[in-house]
Amino acid sequence: MQWLFNLPTAIWRRLLLILQGLGALVWLIAAGIGALFGKSGTIGSRLGAAIGGPEGQRKVFAVLRLFQPNLVIRRKVIASYPNNGITAIATRHSDVTDILSRDADFGVVYAPRMEMITGGENFFLGMQDTPRYTRDTSNMRLVVRRDDVPAIVVPYVSARAAEIVAMVPGRIDVPQALTQPVAAGLLDHYFGTPGPSQAAIAEWTTLLFWYLFIDLQADPALDARARAAAASFRDWMDAHIAARRKAPEQDDVLGRCLAMGNADMPGMDDRDIRNNLIGLLIGELPTLSATANLALDELLDRPNEFTAACAAARSGDDALLAAYVFEALRFRPLNPVVYRRAMRDTSIAAGRLRRRRIVKDSIVMASNLSAMFDPLAVPDATRFRTDRPWETYMLWGYGMHVCFGAHINRAVLPAMLKPLLAQPNLRRADGARGQIDKADTPFPQHFHLEFDT
Repeated sequence: MQWLFNLPTAIWRRLLLILQGLGALVWLIAAGIGALFGKSGTIGSRLGAAIGGPEGQRKVFAVLRLFQPNLVIRRKVIASYPNNGITAIATRHSDVTDILSRDADFGVVYAPRMEMITGGENFFLGMQDTPRYTRDTSNMRLVVRRDDVPAIVVPYVSARAAEIVAMVPGRIDVPQALTQPVAAGLLDHYFGTPGPSQAAIAEWTTLLFWYLFIDLQADPALDARARAAAASFRDWMDAHIAARRKAPEQDDVLGRCLAMGNADMPGMDDRDIRNNLIGLLIGELPTLSATANLALDELLDRPNEFTAACAAARSGDDALLAAYVFEALRFRPLNPVVYRRAMRDTSIAAGRLRRRRIVKDSIVMASNLSAMFDPLAVPDATRFRTDRPWETYMLWGYGMHVCFGAHINRAVLPAMLKPLLAQPNLRRADGARGQIDKADTPFPQHFHLEFDT
């Protein structure tokens, strides 16, 4: 009889799905009319600006969740990785989590570009569930330890962020002065891999993250830049590992790797160490800096929530502050979709009316953004709430290939932003300076804020 008690909730959630989808459709029609009669730019550029932003993306996915939850199109959306030219877009929470849990059916695609970066070897983020994957992830979990986060990582980030904010005279360019320097400093303090300079390590990791995950159209100019950056990164890391072998032992991630290599642990020779660290660093600095700025921008767009987040920062309520940061990122994730390739003929939503057959080598784009707003799985999905369970958030993937450093991100982002949010009368700078400027990259490069001193 339990189903009878659950029936009202199920009906209500279905009604919300319908209302969300229809409301989003009206919004998109209005956006199209606005683009048609706008005065600046072309119709296409105006429409792209309207639906290409975070709110527009949420509206598009709301329509798809209602009318076409698993859309299959004969179009090659991704040119940077091999596929058959068919693309599926999954939008419902249950289908997204199902896809990202079925690694034998939907595999990661990154191996060819990972191998370019390392000069011939894959990194575990680009591997299927193989013995090599288990070996490499197990080795790295021995050196990147969960208990390091409260003991080493958060104290460093908190102190460094507070030091930076204390030095700026009431105005700050957040990516350049705070988020990139703190993330780069963590590479030195905790990972033991400072790079030849902060600017160099930031450029390498940002460019290679872009190349791996965001360059869907295989831009030849970006490819050339990425190849040069990868070669420089490899050369520097090889020399740095050799120098560290001759230096006194240090208890950081690289030092622990070297100790495991000295003990003849399988998969921990110097080349393996180099490749795994390059992969981890590519995922650390750009992700931390970009998501911190996106969360901050989303909060600033919500005056009530921004005021409450600032109050939490000033009062030292770290749990509440974190809740505001991650709920902001639910509305503004760094990546709105996670893409996979079908390893064999299979299907999505088997046994359901929305079932779709997926042909081998099709690209499947599982929208984590859409899943986090699916009213069938997320209560009160369109509202900004700070009481959501952590399992609601799919900010860094899901399943076997969830971001290796997700536990670091969860702790670091609030700690990085706390000293800035605690400043009196924190606000955007006037005009364009107070908006995120990506400077012809996919990541925030400039974002000017001011506060009273």
